[in-house]
Amino acid sequence: MMCLISLKVRSLPTERKEDNICQKMLTLFLLILYIPAVMSSSSQTAAIYPQDPALTIGSTLTATCSVSPDLGLHASSLFWSLNGRRLPSSSYSILSPTALSVTLPGLPASRQRSGDNLVCHKHGGHVLAGSCLYVGMPPAKPVNLTCWSRNTKDLTCHWAPGGQGETFIRTKYTLKYKFRWYGRERECEEYSAAQPYSCYIPGDLALFTPYEIWVEATNQLGSATSDVITLDILDVVTTDPPSGVCVSRVGDLEDLLTVRWESPPALKDFLFQAKYQIRYRLEESSDWKVMDDVGNQTSCRLAGLRPGTVYFVQVRCNPVGIYGSRRAGIWSEWSHPTAASTPHSERLLSGSCDSKSGDSNSTLRRELKQFFGWVRKHAYGCSGMSIKLYDQWRVWIQKSHKTRNQVLQGDKS
Repeated sequence: MMCLISLKVRSLPTERKEDNICQKMLTLFLLILYIPAVMSSSSQTAAIYPQDPALTIGSTLTATCSVSPDLGLHASSLFWSLNGRRLPSSSYSILSPTALSVTLPGLPASRQRSGDNLVCHKHGGHVLAGSCLYVGMPPAKPVNLTCWSRNTKDLTCHWAPGGQGETFIRTKYTLKYKFRWYGRERECEEYSAAQPYSCYIPGDLALFTPYEIWVEATNQLGSATSDVITLDILDVVTTDPPSGVCVSRVGDLEDLLTVRWESPPALKDFLFQAKYQIRYRLEESSDWKVMDDVGNQTSCRLAGLRPGTVYFVQVRCNPVGIYGSRRAGIWSEWSHPTAASTPHSERLLSGSCDSKSGDSNSTLRRELKQFFGWVRKHAYGCSGMSIKLYDQWRVWIQKSHKTRNQVLQGDKS
């Protein structure tokens, strides 16, 4: 007679068949190890009830293993295991000569999202039947749903799972969207393996039309839906980083660098006004200094830098008013770092000044320093105010210092 091992698999929706890993693995396990037993009998059966239950953490489960009388097995000869570990006989109850139950109080979360294996054995360890336990939590309401479009060509959305973010059992997140006033509901299909709570819509999107977008979370214990956000693609546009970033010196001025760049190529033909940000740092530092007052220019002057120092510079873009949108876009990623160094200071290389210089020269230097500080304050950044005057004074001051130091060195020699 042939022994048939009963492993009931419920009919699942198409989208969950691929996720039913526990049942597939358990079935394969039974087939590989117990094909001889299966081939020896065709009429004897065993089953576990409930089959593949889903329970919340802390629940108590009582499962029953029932065997056919034709097996000739008494319930006292049976035993249970959970994830390959034999359960203590103190948790068993003999319900009848052919039925043995086990009680599992205060169930902890499943060790694996595909479920825990609860198996009924006969003497010798042979498997009679198996079941998957799904112990976890129903999903919380997804939160922080945000979306952005790269150059108006696509849409990427990201969200957080809500609550503690851990359900301990397989939970499916579905991003859905539709036109605000008409159109059928659609589902996003390209989910990211690297970022589990994001989805990418590659195209076929309408401009100048608001969309409603939301996320649904479902598992065997329940479901939850995020708040619905409404957006127009043009209001969430981000760009590629600015291209052609170039950093160069301003003549021999030791505390200045000029940064130039090009508008994002994908947006050159669009009607918009970009605003830019620049950030820069010292070569040996990880702290960036950000300049927010760049505006819509594609060049900028960095002032107040250290002489003879290497700086790394990056630029990013935010499209403003694209195609007439009333909202600012989303900042692009930063461009690749571009390095440049400021010239060495002539004053540092030529030594200090003679302390016996006249009072008139000291007064002049003090007045020039004050005026230079005012000019430098108003010329800082990318406003363009007094840039030429600032450069003229810097060149004059450097030349005067160089000439004076040469005269002093000549006197000393």
